[in-house]
Amino acid sequence: MNLARMLKARADEGRPVRVGVIGAGKFGSMFLSQVRTTPGMHLYGIADLSIPRARAALTATGWDADAVIASSFDEALRTGRTMLTEDANALIAADGLDVVVEVTGNPAAGAAHALKAIEHGKHIVMVTVEADVLVGPLLAERARKAGVVYSMAYGDQPALVCEMVDWARTCGFRVVCAGKGTKYLPSFHKSTPDTIWGLYGLTPEEAAKGGMNPQMFNSFADGTKSSIEMAAIANAAGLAAPSDGLLFPPCGVDDLATILRPREHGGVLERSGTVETISSLERDGRPVFRDLRWGVYVVFEADPSARGDYARRCFKEYGVVTDSSGRYTALYRPYHMIGLELGVSVANAALRGEPTGVTEAFNADVVAVAKRPLKAGEMLDGEGGYTVWGKLFPASTSLAKGGLPIGLAHHMALKRDVAEGEIVGWADVEATDTPAIRLRREMERSFASGVSAAAE
Repeated sequence: MNLARMLKARADEGRPVRVGVIGAGKFGSMFLSQVRTTPGMHLYGIADLSIPRARAALTATGWDADAVIASSFDEALRTGRTMLTEDANALIAADGLDVVVEVTGNPAAGAAHALKAIEHGKHIVMVTVEADVLVGPLLAERARKAGVVYSMAYGDQPALVCEMVDWARTCGFRVVCAGKGTKYLPSFHKSTPDTIWGLYGLTPEEAAKGGMNPQMFNSFADGTKSSIEMAAIANAAGLAAPSDGLLFPPCGVDDLATILRPREHGGVLERSGTVETISSLERDGRPVFRDLRWGVYVVFEADPSARGDYARRCFKEYGVVTDSSGRYTALYRPYHMIGLELGVSVANAALRGEPTGVTEAFNADVVAVAKRPLKAGEMLDGEGGYTVWGKLFPASTSLAKGGLPIGLAHHMALKRDVAEGEIVGWADVEATDTPAIRLRREMERSFASGVSAAAE
């Protein structure tokens, strides 16, 4: 990829890529640990609501905080040190900053920070995938018009999957399915922050000692995060969402090409060209053999016509694992390293002017679904909480049903009772006028004409 060579050249020239990180949590800290040892990158600043937390993140990831912290952005620019601030907008506006890494995990804040970065001509790496699924098409369009890069975060599953999809298409293969693995059982949809640690084999005390946020981890277990990530992939890679949510089929790596093929050919997919998350557990709770819990995959096929015989023969000659027909095969990556790999996105944006995955369309959406019977007057508590989980739908279905995006299902009171398993709609909540809601409505108006139940 030559990115390391390009970064070294910038280091030799004394022109490092200057990076500002908004959010000093787990993902941000993982990036801090690597930017410290990446020639050609300068950690220009960290914005966090807690300066002590940002300082602690530096110390925990190997920095000498006393030596590296600057007293001003001007000093940071001159000396190569790092400015800490509680004001994200001040960091975004700082002279000399090249790339903003948005890692707050808050969709409303993420969207606002992206707009501010675009206004100031700074590239954005959007780690907060919830913001991307909420209003990503609009943010990407505004960034293009402003001449800056709006990018998915390499190391997180959506960007890695988009890279694999791009590889397959560049090689002339047709993408059948793409996605990731997770630990899933149907009962997990009802999981709450009070029950989550049993699913991870931890006690609440062990989790607290490790600084683990129960609501965040619960969003991974209850299906919300998988839905959000699959929506991001569908919108960036021109793929479709299943018509009634993810299937989460149990599947090991050796069976990808057999299970994740269209139903008409013996698989579980309702059609070709979709996203899907596979489970590392059989429905009875037994572990799947050679599971892909931490990894990503793409299933693809050679030309299905007679003219594709040569490529299919090559599959066989070179030991490629296929389905029984020899038509479908897959590649997978067993792990993703999250923030440890984020520098690839930063370098791509600053040095090549390219994203590592970017939202292109509004193919898929994630709406709030009741985890239990909800009563009028109850307050929704968003991803990973006690009230709702996020379910993936085609964008056309979400709009037709008036579904409330999961990224906005925070601190909204219900106007009526909602049954367990029922979609929560815009009409069901007391929605005040906020910048995030206005931006979402603008995105829907701008992209609704291109919404289709099918993609690719």
